[in-house]
Amino acid sequence: MSKVLVENPEDQTQTPFLRGILTRSLQKSGLNFDQAHALANKIRDEIEERPLVTTLDIEHLVIKQLKKADAEQAIELYESRNMPYMLQVESDDGQFAAFSPARYRADLEAIGLKPEEALTIVDELSAHLLRRNKPDVTSKYIAKITYRMLRKSKDLGERVAYRWLVWRDFIHSGRPIVFLIGGTSGCGKSTIATVLASRLEIARMQSTDMLREVMRTMIPVEVEPILHKSSYTAWQELSHEDLAAAGKDDRIFIGYRRQAQIISVAIKAMLERAIHERVSVIIEGVHFHPSIIKRIIEPGDALVVPIMLAVLKKKLLQDRIKGRGSIAPKRRSKLYLEHFDAIWKLQSYLLSESDQADVPIISNTDKEDVFREIMLYTIEKLAKDFDKEAQDVFA
Repeated sequence: MSKVLVENPEDQTQTPFLRGILTRSLQKSGLNFDQAHALANKIRDEIEERPLVTTLDIEHLVIKQLKKADAEQAIELYESRNMPYMLQVESDDGQFAAFSPARYRADLEAIGLKPEEALTIVDELSAHLLRRNKPDVTSKYIAKITYRMLRKSKDLGERVAYRWLVWRDFIHSGRPIVFLIGGTSGCGKSTIATVLASRLEIARMQSTDMLREVMRTMIPVEVEPILHKSSYTAWQELSHEDLAAAGKDDRIFIGYRRQAQIISVAIKAMLERAIHERVSVIIEGVHFHPSIIKRIIEPGDALVVPIMLAVLKKKLLQDRIKGRGSIAPKRRSKLYLEHFDAIWKLQSYLLSESDQADVPIISNTDKEDVFREIMLYTIEKLAKDFDKEAQDVFA
């Protein structure tokens, strides 16, 4: 067993120095086995008289040896792979946390960068921070350097750098953000809401279906029968007069609107609570009729982002609903398929209403693309009132 212990400052653990582990890490950085093994031996020889070294010590020794070998590409790969274990980042409130390339990559993707574009900037920043050769750095410094890198990028440039500037200013403003994700059954509302919550670290997420279930326990079917139906069958509880006066398709829309109007009371209460507490929230559900939502959103400090999701091909929407049966049987995919024509008509109605109300419609074919489109729209909304310079944002 190795006599030299390696201390990881991030989790305050000590483990033996193992040449095999270091050799494999160097191979992942582009060295062949013989090169990696020889370098690991040199590192072992340099530290064998020291009872304790840190991961930072190891990183510096490796970089030193790679520089001697003129292995610049290996240096960049090694730096980016090992950065989380050696650099501490100070946030605005004075707290320190280990630098995480994965978290930083998510920040870049939040301004609309594709994964491969974000990875390129991650590698560049990681290499820059290691060359800076300091054990800690502030989050504002990282944000400022990122802005410069984006501006200088041949593929990204000023346009993307501006998005970064707008988004960082909003992040530091402390304003809450409210995402309202609408769409009919099977269009992927809950999946996209989960992606947003994970990527943007938003803790509060609610579905209008759950709000409806809670209201059903409080309001008996005798008092409000429409509430106890699905959104696409609510028309069945319309009065005889309403049924006689409306066409077949219009009945579906009228029933839906009346159910949505009832549930808007709970949605309004939840929005008011979140805005009052300055807490970001994601609410998803079929009950986001554009005209109703505009009436219940009060002016406030929160950024409200309404989105209407759509699956524009019948077969694809049917397949997604069938998929619910194998993944989550309790979601009653069989019942949805029995009423598929009504669901499809309801989607067409919601898309038409959204188009008239200037609510963005996003075709949900790929969750990564949907996330990117939502974030681009969000930053576009923020940019309308943005009038700051870089020195103001990163001061």
